[in-house]
Amino acid sequence: MLAEPITVKDHLLDCGERLLASKGFVGVGLAEILAVAGVPKGSFYHYFSSKERFGEVLLTRYVEGYLALMDQLLKPDGTSARQRLMRYWSHWNLSQCELETGSCDASQSGSKCLIVKLSAEVADISEAMRLTLRDGTDRVVRRIADCLEEARMDGSVPPSLQAQDTAQTLYGLWLGASLLAKLRRDGSPFVQALASTEQLLGLPAP
Repeated sequence: MLAEPITVKDHLLDCGERLLASKGFVGVGLAEILAVAGVPKGSFYHYFSSKERFGEVLLTRYVEGYLALMDQLLKPDGTSARQRLMRYWSHWNLSQCELETGSCDASQSGSKCLIVKLSAEVADISEAMRLTLRDGTDRVVRRIADCLEEARMDGSVPPSLQAQDTAQTLYGLWLGASLLAKLRRDGSPFVQALASTEQLLGLPAP
């Protein structure tokens, strides 16, 4: 079965995501997006009323894709919920560490976490984009909390662990590690984040 051809709208979003992952939202002008995509301005405005609306749609799509990946990594597969959660953090470590330490080529730039890349920037310039990222990160934290609740039930974390609070703490820890890795250009913040995560999860119930 042949794959459906990519639409102009999706092509614009794909090109925009790669550019924003590399240069940020302010650093990329509409002219550059159009040049890279090879699309005339009229086609852009057929789908998006403004660059801000383009960014909002792009981030909504990115969040949905990210959540789908989380669901794959966290879905029950016969291992403990704790193991599945650690699989998610290990994926974060592997995917982001390579990118932030400079070992990737330009073709991989779309793999960068746009939540890490754009949160501080767009929060000050676009309420619509801020809310998109806020709601998206809330959904990420809920998935982590749900997995932690499963871990409490299967005994792979202590029963006293507070799932929602721990989920928020862990997500903040990994966001911070990603920012530090960008500054240091090495993977040491992710190593520390993995160790801190294991410590926060505590010992499994006897």
